[in-house]
Amino acid sequence: MVHQQRRPSRHQARTVGRARSGRHRDRELTVSDPADESGGSGVPLQGRVAIVTGASAGIGAAIAETLARAGANVVLAARRQDRIEAIAKALEDSGFEALAVRTDVTSVEDTRALAAATLARFGGIDILVNNAGVMPMSPFAEGRVDDWKLMVDVNIHGVLNGIAAVLPTMTEQRSGHIVNIGSVAGRRPFPGGSVYSATKFAVRGLSWGLHLELGAKYGIRITDIQPGIVSTELFDSDANRPFREWLEHAWEGKRTLQPEDVAESVLFALSAPAHVSVSEVLVRPVDQTT
Repeated sequence: MVHQQRRPSRHQARTVGRARSGRHRDRELTVSDPADESGGSGVPLQGRVAIVTGASAGIGAAIAETLARAGANVVLAARRQDRIEAIAKALEDSGFEALAVRTDVTSVEDTRALAAATLARFGGIDILVNNAGVMPMSPFAEGRVDDWKLMVDVNIHGVLNGIAAVLPTMTEQRSGHIVNIGSVAGRRPFPGGSVYSATKFAVRGLSWGLHLELGAKYGIRITDIQPGIVSTELFDSDANRPFREWLEHAWEGKRTLQPEDVAESVLFALSAPAHVSVSEVLVRPVDQTT
């Protein structure tokens, strides 16, 4: 089990838990803080505590698994409790530390409860991955204002709620890493996805502002990951059927990103030395030209 007390300050070696497999099951694991740039352990996030929102499928689930394999204690947050519990159980059965917490990121109360549950289980919060998002295709001429509101609530307010929930811990410990999953659409809108693009432009602006306010003062790193076209269930809704059909035709024989590709980009940013802030990662399929 992971110890419940607060972890020591940066640059200190610390006990982070017990090995969960094989003959080392009862051996205490002592590792250096990632702020020690000598590194080289092969598990760059050993003992770090990472919250991943939207972790019930697709990119979020891939990020949770990738961070767990990199040594992090992972907290999976999403509305579909059965899905995140199944993923958490699979991770724990494989010897990793994982916790599932049902969370609606549009709820301030839910995100605060998520942070509290994380602190109660693992004693700290080192990483927040704001991955939860929605993308109903909604051309302006159709006037589907409910879709517009949903995208603003989840893609912008959800990010802000997650940030607000973890900042008290990160500012107190004067370290942390917030990863916002943006989009290539946050650089250039596309027809039918203008509101979605606007929310991702907002995420990009928030990420820059967070760096300016929190980087030098509190040692908190901020990264905006901007994927191109990814094969996920994001396109599976009825509202997105025309776009999905266009994509299947236009991309026949071409390669899209897989969720694991985005997860590796997240791990790349998180694994940088403590004095390095990877501000943006634009990751696209080779075949994508926009």
